[in-house]
Amino acid sequence: MRLGILTIAREADRVEFGFLKKQLAATDGNLSRHLKVLEESNLITVEKGYVGRRPRTWIALTREGAQALDAELRALRALVLRLESPRPAPGPPGPGT
Repeated sequence: MRLGILTIAREADRVEFGFLKKQLAATDGNLSRHLKVLEESNLITVEKGYVGRRPRTWIALTREGAQALDAELRALRALVLRLESPRPAPGPPGPGT
């Protein structure tokens, strides 16, 4: 969920709570909890305001959040490469097998 939040937040200057909720198929409470953890870690900023009379919450990625996302994506790429690398052919069973 948090990786999804950071990824979607990177795609725009800021993203609205309702959009994140829909894209991630999250409940209000679940999404709010993840946002709180990310905000406390200084990976996102949360801005509250109004559009007309309707309250809105916008999320934006911080510089630290962008760096953390980059590091996570590098780690995921390394894992995928590891899985896609050809495996050595199995050798004869060792002693005791």
